[in-house]
Amino acid sequence: MRAVMVTAKGDPSVLDARSIDAPEISGDNQVLVRIAAAGVNPIDTKVRAGNLFGAEFPFIPGCDASGTVVETGSAVTGFKPGDSVWYCQGGLGLAQGNYAEFNVLEEWQLQHKPQSIDFVEAAAAPLVLITAWESLFTQAKLQAGETVLIHAGAGGVGHVAIQLAKWRGARVITTVSSAQKAAFAHEIGADVTIDYTTEELPQRIAELTDGRGCDVVYDTVGPAVFQASIPLTAHYGRLVTLINPAGIDWSEARIRNLAVHFTLMLAPWVRNLRDHWLRQGDILKQCAQLFDSGHLRINVQQMLPLQQAAEAHRIIEQGHASGKIVLTM
Repeated sequence: MRAVMVTAKGDPSVLDARSIDAPEISGDNQVLVRIAAAGVNPIDTKVRAGNLFGAEFPFIPGCDASGTVVETGSAVTGFKPGDSVWYCQGGLGLAQGNYAEFNVLEEWQLQHKPQSIDFVEAAAAPLVLITAWESLFTQAKLQAGETVLIHAGAGGVGHVAIQLAKWRGARVITTVSSAQKAAFAHEIGADVTIDYTTEELPQRIAELTDGRGCDVVYDTVGPAVFQASIPLTAHYGRLVTLINPAGIDWSEARIRNLAVHFTLMLAPWVRNLRDHWLRQGDILKQCAQLFDSGHLRINVQQMLPLQQAAEAHRIIEQGHASGKIVLTM
């Protein structure tokens, strides 16, 4: 099969497209999937550049994908050949990733693809859906009627988070960097957009919340944004981040009695937390229903063929991407 492999730690040039043997089913509960498309995520570039989890080279990256069931083990009951599936599994160097034409997975790692979206959209969605859901609902416990500030609302995680927050019944404020991104954020449900390149964010949040701050603030960007978010969060509010916030002054967070939460949706894979892993599958089941009922959409910025995986990584590392990048087989 065709696959792209990380051959060493380094820049995108270490990604090598090659032909290798296709995986085969070796267990009764396994499923062989012909991959139609694979999502490209910032974690893919970090794993490639830093070999974060001590993988042996070469390995196939890519955490999420969609495709068609080709073969099932004798004990598989939930899937049959021809079924369309989506999933988020592998790609860290600990198990085969999805920059490839085939993958073998355990039955419990797969979910049926939403009927209303195509394979490209389905491949783009699982990691960002699970990340946003765990951040807003599992960690921050966002409730209807609350106000949430979502940073980088036009980004991969951000645009999904806006839609989930609106579905939950929250008031959504989001930051953007252009009029075009503001229009997109409003289109998918944001109540208020703030262009951080031209507007004073603290002043706008104070105006919009009568000086109280937001019940929940969601940082998808990094330490500087996390630090700036502390005074934007209401006393006794919740601040959630995807990033390791090194070098933070915690004094204002302490006096505000903030609950600070971290989200790394890869944790169940890295620490083998089976119950949490299964709950992530349940999240995809619920999100499939939201897609099919018209409450969710995924923004695919660009599609590239598998052999251009290095170019996909370069685009992501340039920053300010709007939506997702997907590799097609």
